[in-house]
Amino acid sequence: MRWEELFGDLEAQLVEADRQEREAEAAELTRHERAQVGWLDRVAGSMGESISCMTSAGAVDGRLVDLGRDWLVVDEFGRGSAIVPVHSVVSVGGLSRRSDQSPTHAREFGLGVALRAISRDRSPVGVYDSGGGVWVGTIDFVGHDHLEVALHPGDAVRRASAVTGRRVIPWSSIAVIRRIS
Repeated sequence: MRWEELFGDLEAQLVEADRQEREAEAAELTRHERAQVGWLDRVAGSMGESISCMTSAGAVDGRLVDLGRDWLVVDEFGRGSAIVPVHSVVSVGGLSRRSDQSPTHAREFGLGVALRAISRDRSPVGVYDSGGGVWVGTIDFVGHDHLEVALHPGDAVRRASAVTGRRVIPWSSIAVIRRIS
C-alpha cells in the first residue's frame, strides 16, 4: 500500500468520525432544547389555530383565541367562547409542532383577573366543574381561590327575582367556563 493511500484512508476515517460526533452533538442539543419546552409553550405556538382540548368536563374544540399564564380561551365551533383553566386540561390535540417560549400572545394576568372581568361584565355563564356539575348564572364574586355564581336561567337577566340559589366553586374544581349567548 502506498503512503498516499494510507494517509487518504486515515483522513477519510477522521472526517467520518468528526461528522458522527457533530451529528451526535446536534441530536443531544435538540433533545436538550425540546426538554425546555412546556406544554403551554406548545399551545402558545398554535394561537389562532383549531385545537381540541380535553378537560375534566369533556372536550372543548375550536379556535384558540387568547391565552394567559394559567388559562386559555377557545372559540368553540357553534357554541361561543370557553375559558379553560390550565389545571383542568387533560390533553390537547391539533397543536402545531412549533412552540413559543416567550409567548407575546399570552397575557400576563392570571385566571382571577380574567374571572373578575367576566364578573364585572355580568355575562351569564355556565361553569362546568370537575365533578360533572354545571352551574348556570352570573359570577357575583371572585375570591382568592374561588368564585360564587348566582344561579338563574341563562336566558334571564340577573335580577333578584330570577336568582334561584348560589354556588361557591373553588378554582381547582373549575373545568370550563362557557359564555351563554
